[in-house]
Amino acid sequence: MSQILKQSINDLVSENFIRASVLYYMGVKFYDYNTETLEEVCVANGLNAESVIRSMELIADEKPSTQVQLKAYPAELLVEYLKHSHYLFVKKRLPYIGQLIDGLGEVNFRYKSLSEDLKSIFPLFVEDFIHHIHEEEDTLFSYIDNLSAFLNDNYPVSKVYQVMEKFSVKDFALDHEIHENEMDGFRRFTNDYQYCDEADLQIKVLYKELERFEKDLLLHAKVENEILFPKAMHLERLAKLKFYENAKLN
Repeated sequence: MSQILKQSINDLVSENFIRASVLYYMGVKFYDYNTETLEEVCVANGLNAESVIRSMELIADEKPSTQVQLKAYPAELLVEYLKHSHYLFVKKRLPYIGQLIDGLGEVNFRYKSLSEDLKSIFPLFVEDFIHHIHEEEDTLFSYIDNLSAFLNDNYPVSKVYQVMEKFSVKDFALDHEIHENEMDGFRRFTNDYQYCDEADLQIKVLYKELERFEKDLLLHAKVENEILFPKAMHLERLAKLKFYENAKLN
C-alpha cells in the first residue's frame, strides 16, 4: 500500500483512467493535482488513504449483474433494478462526465474545438436523457407495476382496463428500438473514442468515461430488450386473461 501512496495522482490516473472517478466521488478533481502524491492529496482533503485505495481496487474489479441473475428476477423486481440504474446514471455518472467536460482547460490544439463543442452539447444531451428516463419510468415501468399489482389483486379491474387500452408492451418495445443508443452522436463526434498520443490526460479520461457510459447504456438496453420486455409481455397476457375471466363472471 505504501508504494501506491507515493505515486503521483497523474501517474495513478494514467495507469488506470477509472481511478479518476474514484477520486471524483470522494471530492477530488484529479486534474487539480499534477505532481502531488496520493498520500499528499489524502492528507490535504482529509481522506482515509486506505479507503481510497480499497475503492480503487474495487472499481477495477466491478462487474455488473449477469443476465443469468437478472433473468431470475420477476418483472417488478427487474423494474426496480433498472430504476436504480437510472438513478446511478443521473446522480453519479452524468455529473462526473459533466465535471470532466467543464474542467477541460488548455488542451492540445487538436482538441480545442472539440472541448468547446462538448461544453455546449453535453448539457443538452443530459436534459434529453433525463426526460427520456422520466418518460420511461412514468409509462412503461408504471404500466408493468400496474399489471403486476392487478395479478396480485391489488389493482382495480376498471383501472387495469384503462391502462391496457392506453398502453402496449409491443409499442413500448418498438419505440425502444428507435432510441436504443443515445451515445451514437458522441461516438462519431470523438472518432469512436480514439485519441492521438499527444492528447491530454483529461481528454483520455473523458473519452474512456464516455466509452464506459455507452457500454453501460447498451447493456441496460439489452436487459430491457431481452429480459424485461418478454417478462412484461407475459404479464400483459396474464392480465388480459384475468380481465376477460372477471368480465365473464360479471
